[in-house]
Formats: sequence, C-alpha cells, structure tokens
Amino acid sequence: MTGDAPATLRLADQVVAEYTWRPDLPVALSPRPYLHPVRTLGGICVTELMPASHRHHLGVSVAVAEVDGANFWGGRTFIPGHGPAWLDNQGTQAHARWLRRTPAQIGHALRWTGIDGALLLTERREITARRLADDAWVLDFGFTLSNAADRDVPVLSPAVHGRPGAGYGGFFWRAPAPDSPVRIDAESGSGLEAVHGRTSRWLSVRGGAWTLVFIGGTERTRSDRWFVRTRDYLGIGSALSWDEPLVLGPGSALTRRIVTVIADGALPPERAAAYADELAS
Repeated sequence: MTGDAPATLRLADQVVAEYTWRPDLPVALSPRPYLHPVRTLGGICVTELMPASHRHHLGVSVAVAEVDGANFWGGRTFIPGHGPAWLDNQGTQAHARWLRRTPAQIGHALRWTGIDGALLLTERREITARRLADDAWVLDFGFTLSNAADRDVPVLSPAVHGRPGAGYGGFFWRAPAPDSPVRIDAESGSGLEAVHGRTSRWLSVRGGAWTLVFIGGTERTRSDRWFVRTRDYLGIGSALSWDEPLVLGPGSALTRRIVTVIADGALPPERAAAYADELAS
C-alpha cells in the first residue's frame, strides 16, 4: 500500500475487498473509512457505494446517526416533531495510525471528531478475512469506541427520538438490490418482521446469486437489535441504540464484533445456522 490508496484484503492471490481508509468525501456524507467493493469468491460485488437514493451509504462502515449531537451517519439528522433536516453537524472518522497491515488483516486507530473539530471518540478497529469454504469466506469486523471527552457521550438513533423502526447506527452494510426478491432468514424466524428491531444470533440475506450471513461475534453484540431494510434499498445493521440512548461515561468504552459470511449462491437457513455455530464466540 502506498499513500492513500485503498488497502486490500486478499485470500491467496484474490482480492476480496478494498478498504478506503482515508476517503475524499464531502462533509455532508460524514466522511469515514469504508469497505467497497466487497466480492464473493466468485467475483460478485455485494456492496454499494454512494447510491443515488442515499449517497451517505458507504459500502460497509461504522455509521452512527448521532453521537453527542454530531452526525456520523451522513445526510440529514432526525429532529423530534419535525423530521429529517439538514444541519451543520456532520462528523468525521479520521485515520490516526496503523496497528496492523497484512494481506488478510487490517487494524488501525481512528479519531471521531465533530464538525467543530472537537474529539468525541477514539476507535480501535480490526478487520480480518479468511476462507471458509470453496464458495464462502468470512469478514470479521470488530471495533472498540472509547469516550475521549470529559463528560457523558450519548449514542442515539432516530428511533430514540421517536421515529418508528429507525434504530440504525453502528455496523452497517449497504447491499445491492438483487434481480430476484430478497429472502430474509434468522434464528428468530423468516421474513423482515422476524428480525428487524429484534435480537437474533444470526440473520441471512439471500440475493439470488449470493448470500450474506451476519453473526453477532460476541455475546454483547448478540444482545443488540438488528436493523434490516428491504424497501427502497437493502441495508443491514447491528444497532448500538434503539429505544434508549447508549451513554458512554468519561473514560468508558464499548466493543462490538460482527462476523459476516459472504457466499456465492443461495444458502439454506440450516447452513447459515451451522456457520453461526462455528463462528460465534
């Protein structure tokens, strides 16, 4: 890797994902590192970047709607009693230093700052790729967010402010809309209603030629609710807060880990459950 060129995740000689760690993006998109393209072993791209419908959706990233008033999601901010509105409150996640760089693993430290430059959070992020089967590989994405301020720092979603079902904020994956209808399965049942806003050890999204299986990599991560949207766009996230704010006290931290199986073809729920048994800590 040279300069600001994207880092690559490789399995043998195959590039399975590119990681833009120092993006050149408008402030309105809440600039942050992201993974795109992410591909199956068969070469199918399973991420979208800055789509026309939601330009602040950046492949695979950690995106939070509100941290102490700062927008790390991008785009508009939800205002109670008003709705989404453009505010000058977009934050930035900036690379601080590398912790690890190998063909199959990326680790770095980041700084989360508000639009005024004030430091709110520091982060340690680890991203690892490994082959799982001839038709599937694993993206292991872990992060620790630490309060860098001298006060409580609340982490909120629009659902906290009263927007029904809008509990997004945390690990988020923007997937391409497939040609065939999307099928959602989870340990909690089948269909969107069985998983959106609920906890489940795993969920799978089948897009015809590919399947993504999202697994809570730790017990604490598995207690977070899933955000899944199939109308207008296909997006999957593990929510840090839903009905109530998550408050980080001075010096405190949170750690989450999402393990995603990226597979060619349509995996049945039984195989997704078997992968969860194998990969969940």
